[in-house]
Amino acid sequence: MKILSWNVNGIRAAIRKGFLDFLKKEDPDILALQEIKISDISRAEENFDFSGYREFWNSARRPGYSGTAILVKDGLKVLGEVKFPNDDEGRVQILEFKNFYFTNVYFPNANHELSRLEFKLKFNDRLLRFLKKLDKKKPLIICGDYNVAHEEIDLARPRENVGNPGFTNEERAWMDKFLQAGFVDVFRKMHPQKVQYSWWSFRAGARARNVGWRIDYFCTSANISNKIKSSFILDHQTGSDHAPVGIEI
Repeated sequence: MKILSWNVNGIRAAIRKGFLDFLKKEDPDILALQEIKISDISRAEENFDFSGYREFWNSARRPGYSGTAILVKDGLKVLGEVKFPNDDEGRVQILEFKNFYFTNVYFPNANHELSRLEFKLKFNDRLLRFLKKLDKKKPLIICGDYNVAHEEIDLARPRENVGNPGFTNEERAWMDKFLQAGFVDVFRKMHPQKVQYSWWSFRAGARARNVGWRIDYFCTSANISNKIKSSFILDHQTGSDHAPVGIEI
């Protein structure tokens, strides 16, 4: 089974930039999307058609902001959806499959001047408590834009970014806590020393110079981490400031 995750930075923009070709070429069994930036009303009016996939949408109440979606290949049985409470910004989706819960998350950005750092940490803790309860029932696969570079290897210029959004001590410490709670960063497990990024600023030609950050992850419950056959970043794929990330299980 091939599972991909991609912060598309707007589903309309992604479609204009070749998203449908990407979907056909990569042919994932499950594709998680973050930052879809579209309301339910607009989506219904525009009538997107992802042939061969069942669609699950979770738009933010605020139009054009945040939001997540999951595409599941026809024939792959979804047992149900688990709702994360008070998700006004459309940040969390959880689908139940036979052998695992699949979780798609667009974690908050701490923002410039760290204006949303406190909000982010409270959101993260609330989500972790929720996921730990689910983990007692069935293993979890948790993918998405975590909006944090965990270790210095995960960004091109760590010393210059200490204390900046996505590389604060508080955000990195929460990622420590998340992994200590029994979840595994499968890319780092499989590639302990590999330097590869999943996001680049639009400024100063950062992507062309590969001055990036790895902030998009697949994490799993520890008891299924050994079932992951591969973990990868499709950093050649354009169409967003993020690259798709994926696993085969």
